[in-house]
Amino acid sequence: MNLLDLKPKDHQVLLRHDWTKEEIQCLLEKPLVDLLWEAQLVHRNANPGYKVQLASLLSVKTGGCEEDCAYCPQSIYNSSDVTGQPELDVESVLERAKAAKAAGADRFCMGWAWREIRDGAPFQAMLEMVRGVRDIGLEACVTAGMLTDTQASLLAEAGLTSYNHNLDTSPEHYGEIISTRTYEERLETLNRVRLAGISLCCGGIIGMGESLGDRASLLKVLANLDPHPESVPINSLVAVEGTPLEGQRSVDPLEMVRMVATARILMPKSRVRLSAGREQLGREAQILCLQAGADSIFYGDTLLTTSNPDVQADRELLAQAGVQANWEMLE
Repeated sequence: MNLLDLKPKDHQVLLRHDWTKEEIQCLLEKPLVDLLWEAQLVHRNANPGYKVQLASLLSVKTGGCEEDCAYCPQSIYNSSDVTGQPELDVESVLERAKAAKAAGADRFCMGWAWREIRDGAPFQAMLEMVRGVRDIGLEACVTAGMLTDTQASLLAEAGLTSYNHNLDTSPEHYGEIISTRTYEERLETLNRVRLAGISLCCGGIIGMGESLGDRASLLKVLANLDPHPESVPINSLVAVEGTPLEGQRSVDPLEMVRMVATARILMPKSRVRLSAGREQLGREAQILCLQAGADSIFYGDTLLTTSNPDVQADRELLAQAGVQANWEMLE
């Protein structure tokens, strides 16, 4: 039976971990109205209520990263490196977390521009921040590069909700973007996080010169993880001056809509997070992404070092889309 002939209540959501690249590319190439309808069927059945989670993201340690990611303004290999900003202390981070909660966020994400987590005082401060964020009543997410089994266990004991470690792009295109860390090392990090009992936040970026096949290949890796990542950020490149990708053209907003819709179909119960590049999408494309299955946005005026729509603009956007978010419970 054709999915397009089904009513939403008739559609059964199937969790698969055996997607082929060809199947996924066919989804990405579907007529947009058909793709949106299929994503809607999946989304409304797997995630009833149509609520959007608000997540706030704070850069705790900015710049000076030893990785050579071609898109990143925090790499020591790029002239855009923003080194020089002091690392935030525990008290400052927890004050920001309280402000994020007051504004309606229920997940607080903290980023460290590291190749890997360092033991000692910085890691102990990270653990204290995680404990503090959980005590405030927020989910806590950390992104800080590679980590050891012991560090993952300690983060789990501290109450860490989720660890973010993106794959960025397909295995085939990866070498064009990063040379200082292998794809296999990224997958090993994901496995360590899983073994520690921490949920995964793992997605990628489009607009870095990849092909449609590369996008399908990235989604294949994500969708065939078992279980699926609990959170899948879909990012559009923000081309920053001083990075090797500064000359990349902007992504067509409808390409983001297609990525979101396809991710929703492949990973029905994951949170699909509309992430970096959202400011360049415009209101209409963002609403289409919400319709396509995005059920989380990063909330606040900055994403690590790039700009993001302001809080009031996001409130207006979600109100216009007719979806519920956390702040409505506060008013």
